[in-house]
Amino acid sequence: MDQPIVECIPNFSEGRRSEVVDEIQAAIAAVQGAHVLDRHMDPDHNRSVITFAGRPEAVLEAAYAGIARAAELIDLNHHKGEHPRIGATDVVPFVPIQDVSMEECVELARQLGQRVGEKLDIPVYLYEKAATRPDRENLANLRRGEYEGLKIAIEQDPEREPDFGPKTLGPAGAVVIGARVPLIAYNVYLATGDVAIAQEIARTVRHSSGGYRFVKALGMLVDGQAQVSMNLTDYSRTPLAPVVEHIRREAQRHGVQVDHSELVGLIPQAALIEAARWYLQLDQFEPDQVLETRLFAAAQEPSPDRFLGELASGDPTPGGGSAAAYAGAMAASLVAMVARVTLGKKKYAAVADQMQLILSQAENLRLRLEEAVTRDAQAFEGVMAAYRLPKESKTEQAERALSIKQATVNAAEVPLQVCRDAVATLALALEAARSGNANAVSDAGSAGAMARASLTAAAMNVRINAAGLDDRERVTAWLEELQGLESTALEHEADFLAAIKERAEF
Repeated sequence: MDQPIVECIPNFSEGRRSEVVDEIQAAIAAVQGAHVLDRHMDPDHNRSVITFAGRPEAVLEAAYAGIARAAELIDLNHHKGEHPRIGATDVVPFVPIQDVSMEECVELARQLGQRVGEKLDIPVYLYEKAATRPDRENLANLRRGEYEGLKIAIEQDPEREPDFGPKTLGPAGAVVIGARVPLIAYNVYLATGDVAIAQEIARTVRHSSGGYRFVKALGMLVDGQAQVSMNLTDYSRTPLAPVVEHIRREAQRHGVQVDHSELVGLIPQAALIEAARWYLQLDQFEPDQVLETRLFAAAQEPSPDRFLGELASGDPTPGGGSAAAYAGAMAASLVAMVARVTLGKKKYAAVADQMQLILSQAENLRLRLEEAVTRDAQAFEGVMAAYRLPKESKTEQAERALSIKQATVNAAEVPLQVCRDAVATLALALEAARSGNANAVSDAGSAGAMARASLTAAAMNVRINAAGLDDRERVTAWLEELQGLESTALEHEADFLAAIKERAEF
């Protein structure tokens, strides 16, 4: 069984003294099980980003070690840089990668925050999915006034009281800790030194001022060159390529050109594939047309024939949960197909942008649901392994009970995510049925039926695992979310059948 993997991407307020960043990186790497994947230093921003990953407990220890070392080496009273910041370790996000739920990453953030506040005497604010208040979900709100402004506000304004730690700011400042989905940090440099142009373009791009959803942007002057600095917080819903093209057009309107772009840290492969599809106009492109992807899949992934054979075997895995995810993946694949047979047709030119977005979202859902086929089987095996733990002594009994609870939670959260993705796929199928190529309306109908079956089957798996837990608060939250998803699906289903009948004429 694959091990759980969490990614952590702390940002440190030092990008000019490599010896300082070396020591912080060494403290992180010294934790067994934490693997440093990337390091990015920016002297103009005066900021460094270190990316590492590993098992949750190792990543938690490594993050604490990095924060502690940065607090010893970085004094915010002597720090200047283009990028907003409130701490020596400015922000620490946890990102679920494999066999780890977002809820588990939220718990990691809270554990780390409490420990940093109590042991290092540093104020801690929780953000994104770990936020304790809606106004703290957005990182920009927590950075308001930066270090200098927060020194005063934290002592005088009750609204700026930290979630953990003291209500006063020392040389290490404060740290923002949270949990989020993968983010793309991307900078576009303009062939000008006029920072006002970059600031105006950033205003048209970022969502907070009327631009693209899931895009945050600032205009900066970096080494004498204007830069549009961006974070794309959900690349599956706002792809990178259209945003960069918007910047290019806006730059041309101001009489300047894009000089080059810069990636900060790492980027998901799916985002690059989508950018390649967009720029190269490969409307019929499939992710598995990448040679390395096909080779890896041949070595790692079961074929459909093999999966169905395993499903029919006498082994308990794969089972109904995997089948639910497989049905959802087929539904997303059909939606992608309808989008592709619509794109490039003059008759449907008016919906080309809509179909391109549907295609991007369907492909991302397909990949997630394909992964869930394996993850569900692994989650069930984890439950069985927990039940096989020794239970002779009271200590063993307690450890076994805790392991069973954790494994059961995971076994419920995997199909719960399948339910969410199935409803999202059903919504896309509805759009495809309404606006896609009329010759493929029955395919859109099949997609909707498969998505509905995926939701029904996955929901059964959530409920059966929820019944075995005594954590009523958690179970209630799951069941309430399920009811909401099922209600949404019923609404989509009614609209969906009407659209199919209207366009298919049967």
